[in-house]
Amino acid sequence: MNLQDAIRAIPDYPKPGIIFRDITTLLGNARAFRQAVDRLVQPYAGAKIDKVAGIEARGFILGGAVAHQISAGFVPIRKKGKLPHDTVRIAYSLEYGVDEMEVHTDSVLAGERIILVDDLIATGGTATAAVELMRKLGAVVEAACFVIDLPELGGADKLRAMDVPVRTLVAFDGH
Repeated sequence: MNLQDAIRAIPDYPKPGIIFRDITTLLGNARAFRQAVDRLVQPYAGAKIDKVAGIEARGFILGGAVAHQISAGFVPIRKKGKLPHDTVRIAYSLEYGVDEMEVHTDSVLAGERIILVDDLIATGGTATAAVELMRKLGAVVEAACFVIDLPELGGADKLRAMDVPVRTLVAFDGH
């Protein structure tokens, strides 16, 4: 199965000129979802990975499945104000402003090896902030994995510049 065919393109969302890559169609297709998770997991099968960190919200779905497959714990990286216990947070730039994300202070122990998972890497603002957040807790970020890469926007290159290997399954031109 070609995973690109399982991803819906929505033109002019969230604004004119943007093509939104919607993975809900991939998630709803059992074969495509299974293939995506298997392909994300493949390089790390048998590796000693302690935790998978998933970025809200689609990273929760994919990251939870990846964590299950490699017998690792799961860490939700949430938007500010969504976690009930003591947190550590980081501010990061978005295309149109600033946002914050956080994790529980006890979600990752120093030295734990983690994989970061989300559905898409574009400009890299969210993903680079997530790497910084994990490192702030002392985690070793072994890799960042995404179903979709938008290489023209440079996010994957920003992660590689931080010495984080990047794994993506499909790439689309444009935004």
